[in-house]
Parts: sequence; structure tokens; C-alpha cells
Amino acid sequence: MALNNSYDARPVHQETAVGAGVQILLLALIGTAIGMGPAGWLTGLAFAVATWAVLSRALHRSGLRSFGAANRVTLGRATLVGGVTALVADSFQDAPPVTLFVGLTAVALVLDGVDGKVARRTGTSTPLGARFDMEVDAFLILVLSVYVSMAMGPWVLLIGGMRYVFVAAARVWPWLTAPLPPSTARKTVAALQGVLLLVAGAALLPHAVNAGVVALALGLLVWSFGRDVLWLWRTSRVATAPAVPEVRRELVAG
Repeated sequence: MALNNSYDARPVHQETAVGAGVQILLLALIGTAIGMGPAGWLTGLAFAVATWAVLSRALHRSGLRSFGAANRVTLGRATLVGGVTALVADSFQDAPPVTLFVGLTAVALVLDGVDGKVARRTGTSTPLGARFDMEVDAFLILVLSVYVSMAMGPWVLLIGGMRYVFVAAARVWPWLTAPLPPSTARKTVAALQGVLLLVAGAALLPHAVNAGVVALALGLLVWSFGRDVLWLWRTSRVATAPAVPEVRRELVAG
């Protein structure tokens, strides 16, 4: 039985290895096209290895027998994010071509709306797939905020770091890990972060306008996180409130 389970799981792990190989191929194409320096190469390779290792471990723990079409889309998006990460790391030495940077990022953002639809249509939604999608989103926002902060200042890093601060805070206050109700506003704000950061990162608008765009992104994110944290706090207070003992009223005959 153990041998059969190991054999069945092998194709799933092979897909993560293929993803790492495609990531390295993309880095080679980018490196050849722009003459990428050591920082870009090392960062891109580190991203590829880390993605492969973390995803392989998560798949092993989840026991999934099939990687699924939606996860393949997310893995493809992660590959593009790895390319963007390499470009941003390389930008500390040389500015990346705007067309290449915008193109990779834009495709990654568009695919963000594809994997969820594929998962729902094929009935292959899983907690692992949702977490994988969320982590790729969060890392792309972090990378974009790093890139934009080089022109706008370190305050932009609040956008990319807010989700990770929230995760760290949840280790101190477990009530932050409670599930949140579905929210269209939350999804909209999350989607806008990448779009607004890309607009600012493309540097096609005046500096003051780009600063306003980033400030709008940060304001929306603070509002969204603040609303969710307040809801979680109120919910935790209700859940932990002591029960009020029922008072019995005795009828005394006169």
C-alpha cells in the first residue's frame, strides 16, 4: 500500500519540478535579453528553489493525488512572479526595460483572476490551492512595493509588508486566524494593489501623480485590513464573553 501511495504521488511532485525548470528557463531568457547581473540571477534562482521546496512539502502534507488545472495556472503565475522578482533585484544596479517589467507583471495580474475560475469550473478547489494563490499574490505585491519604494520612499513598503505583519500578529493574537466572511470589497482592494503599484512602477505618469496612486493603494489597504481586524476582534469578544446565567422567577402564591 505504501509503495502504491508513493507511486501515485510522484506525478504531482514532478509537476513542481517542471515548474522550477520553467522558472530557470525564463530566467535564462531574461538574462540573455537584458544581460541580467548576479543579483537578479541569484534572487531568481533562490525564488525557484524556494517555491519548489515549499510547494513540494505542502503537496506531500496535503496528500493530493492530482495537481489540478487551477494549480498549474497558479504555478505559471508564480513563474512570472519569479521573473519579476529577478528584474527588481537586478534593478538595484540597472533599471529593467519598462516593457519587459510591465509585460510580465501585467500577465501575472491577469492570471490572478483565471486560476480561481478554473478551480470552480473543474470542481478542484482545495485549501492548498487557495493558500498557494494567496501566497503568490502577497509576494508579488511585496516585490512591486520594493520596486516602487526605490522611487517613492520606504513608506511604500507598508503595502507589501502589511499582510506579513498581519500573519506575524496572528501568532501573538490567535483570534486573528479566525475565518473571515466573504467580501467583494476585500477582493477588489486586493486586486487593485497590484494594478496601482504597476501603474506607479511603470513611471509613465508624473511623479506627483504616481505618489497619489500609491497613496490611494495604501489607504485602501489600511481600510480593508482595519475593517477585517475590527470584525475579528468583535467576533472574538462575543465568542469569549461569559454566559449570563438565566434567572428563574419563582411565583409565590399569596
